[in-house]
Amino acid sequence: MHSVDTPVKAFQIWIILLQLMPILVLAVFAILIVLVKTGLPFEIDLQVTKAIQLINIPAFALLMRVVSWPGFSPQVLIITGLVVFLIYVLGFQWEATMALISAACPTAINFAVKILIQRPRPLPNLVNVFKKLSSYSFPSGHVMFYLCFFGFLVFLDLYLLKPSIKRCLILVFFVSLIAMIGISRIYMGQHWASDVLGAYLLGSLILAAIIKIYFWGKKRYFIHK
Repeated sequence: MHSVDTPVKAFQIWIILLQLMPILVLAVFAILIVLVKTGLPFEIDLQVTKAIQLINIPAFALLMRVVSWPGFSPQVLIITGLVVFLIYVLGFQWEATMALISAACPTAINFAVKILIQRPRPLPNLVNVFKKLSSYSFPSGHVMFYLCFFGFLVFLDLYLLKPSIKRCLILVFFVSLIAMIGISRIYMGQHWASDVLGAYLLGSLILAAIIKIYFWGKKRYFIHK
């Protein structure tokens, strides 16, 4: 009896932890905001940026520029529009709608949080800034967009497509973009590491909410018994 109960209890614990995860992520994000507002993580941010920018490899520098490029206007609008249109014409109307929301929602929330926090971007006298940007720094808009939009495409890839080489390639491509965008923003001197961390935390909450809405709408309006 003991051998049966143990896995069941372990499974229940994992379920509870998964349910608590959004609260834990939100709590960490709130703590990070306090630290950012008080300036406490600045030395860590500075050391992380300097360490990443010590990578003096031309191919790496090019990769970092290429990874960030899709997140700037006007290409971000063009890429988003083309992807959403492609999903729609393939017959996935609800998926296309949610893909559009996954692009627009993090952008709007990011703008609001940046206005609220008003953290300046890294200065050229402290780190190497590839191009000076006028907007605020916390959290990274690139990271939030990549995590939510490309992350939703990863979800669709896993949920809708059957296992295949094509599915695997799509998965690797988008996951790589999401993973590398944080390093890219720091390397280019346009964000601090805490900006990137905050964006991953907040973006993960938004993505989780978008996926929940997707399943709710799919079941309610598109699955008929």
